[in-house]
Amino acid sequence: MKTDAELVRQALVGRAEAYADLVRRWAGRITALCHAKVGRADVADDLAQETLLRGYRALRSLSAPDKFGAWLCGIALRASLDWLKSKQRTQVPFSVLGAKYDPDGFHSTAPAADERMENYDERVSLLAQVEALPESYRQVVMLYYYDDLTYRDLAGMLGVSTATINARLTKARSMLRQRLEKTLSPHG
Repeated sequence: MKTDAELVRQALVGRAEAYADLVRRWAGRITALCHAKVGRADVADDLAQETLLRGYRALRSLSAPDKFGAWLCGIALRASLDWLKSKQRTQVPFSVLGAKYDPDGFHSTAPAADERMENYDERVSLLAQVEALPESYRQVVMLYYYDDLTYRDLAGMLGVSTATINARLTKARSMLRQRLEKTLSPHG
């Protein structure tokens, strides 16, 4: 498998499929990072696409091709911060309005089988609870589960120790368990 640096060099000399390989390699992490930052799945996909486009347009400015991943994550964070500062932040997500919101980005009005509906409702509830976590916990949960990263990968990406990653994931799971128990209990 080619390294990021090799793919960057190939993309810079006009081999478009090399950048497509980089997109496939990094899209999941970038989406997870954006989702963790803005707390909204519907916006994360758009921000990830914007990040990948900005990365492509600015590829010549990358002075260290072996640092492509960190560079692209920086672009994703800036795109997310730009979004958070914009007036779009005041828009209300469909989930708040009570619409049936699908975490995959599709809105469905067609009735589903009881079992599918229960799973769907559980996923929507879980996603809403993940999005409500404080950013440092939301970030590790999103990156860990979206892109199946190891603790070591997460630690390197976020600039913290693997013990910190473990502590954040443990705390996030505990918070989610407590929140979901409250929403599922008949008195909650």
